[in-house]
Amino acid sequence: MDKIEHIGIAVKDLETSNALFTKLFGVVHYKIEEVVNEGVKTSFFKAGPNKIELLEATNSESPIAKFIEKKGEGIHHIAFAVTDIISEIARLKSEGFVILNEIPKKGADNKLVAFVHPKSSNGVLIELCQEIGN
Repeated sequence: MDKIEHIGIAVKDLETSNALFTKLFGVVHYKIEEVVNEGVKTSFFKAGPNKIELLEATNSESPIAKFIEKKGEGIHHIAFAVTDIISEIARLKSEGFVILNEIPKKGADNKLVAFVHPKSSNGVLIELCQEIGN
């Protein structure tokens, strides 16, 4: 894994949360994007060299809606940048981690993504992100 790519935060209302995080960081979000197949609308902020992704459910069956129902708003995942997502999935599987989607899928912010089940990583959902085109 190369670096932390972003931290994902589940929110109930993207518009309200965008206003809150704009005040917190002193900058406005640089992108809003909907990932239809995940039932989520995202908003990205840059805070220094780091990125924060706010995630709002677009339907009641989305993973974000279920997360908020169970745990409330808050940190949903930590994403790590990788240069070869297929190799990283294989490496993590060989180390005993449970991969939620062994075939990477298109995610937000021009990334291929795969997730490590939180039960195999001390309760933290880990997202692997590879820039599309790499």
